[in-house]
Amino acid sequence: MAASLSGIAKALSRLSPSLLRPSRVYQRPVGLSPFLSPSHRLCTAASLQQDQAAQAAEALLRYQDRPWDYLESEEYIEKYGMEPVWAGYRRNHKGGIPPQKTRKTCIRGEEICGNPCPVCRDPNVIIHHQNVKLLQQFISPHTGMVYDPTRTGVCMKQQKKLQQAVGTARDHGFLSFQIPYVEFSGEDYSNSHDAVGSTPPAQSLTAGETWYRWYSEMAADEEEVAKVSNGIKRERCVQTDVVRDPPQLMTRLLRQITTS
Repeated sequence: MAASLSGIAKALSRLSPSLLRPSRVYQRPVGLSPFLSPSHRLCTAASLQQDQAAQAAEALLRYQDRPWDYLESEEYIEKYGMEPVWAGYRRNHKGGIPPQKTRKTCIRGEEICGNPCPVCRDPNVIIHHQNVKLLQQFISPHTGMVYDPTRTGVCMKQQKKLQQAVGTARDHGFLSFQIPYVEFSGEDYSNSHDAVGSTPPAQSLTAGETWYRWYSEMAADEEEVAKVSNGIKRERCVQTDVVRDPPQLMTRLLRQITTS
């Protein structure tokens, strides 16, 4: 009996050890058919990625031709409500004092900086001179001027585009603006001056008379000329006396003061 048991043990030891290992359970991936080849599965995944990229590009190009439709869409109302796009915006900065100027631009090439401005953070917000509702959000209703970028947080590049779009919209009549009041004097538009008055007829001219009186030679007043020349002579005499004998000039001036 002992010999038979030892023979059975030797026979079992000679068998393959794989029979003694636990059996593995293989599970196929969920959603993949066992009848599809691996190449077909890769093509399906690539096509799904392409569809997603096409949908994202279509969403970006949806409002390129008509950017003013975005402000009336449900997407805009859910995101901003009835507030302007720059409402509640706050730029991250170090310390308790905010920067005095906004950044030059938020997008450099294909890279977008952190915490972009209200216009750069939403690709559907497009500045255009026909996008009147968007432009009105950046114009003060009291002064009619564009808000300062420190209030709206818009970068300098978008602020420049905004000012150009507002000017173009006013030129095309999309935005109303008030013309400043200017007072004009009547002298600028009167015809009482000889230069803009009626031209005298040629028959009234005599020999040696000019067409307009200011074209003729104007003689200066002799008394005025004499006064000016005497004043110039006195100044020259004083200057020469100062150079020659300053003390004598001082005594002469003192005498004139005392006698007067």
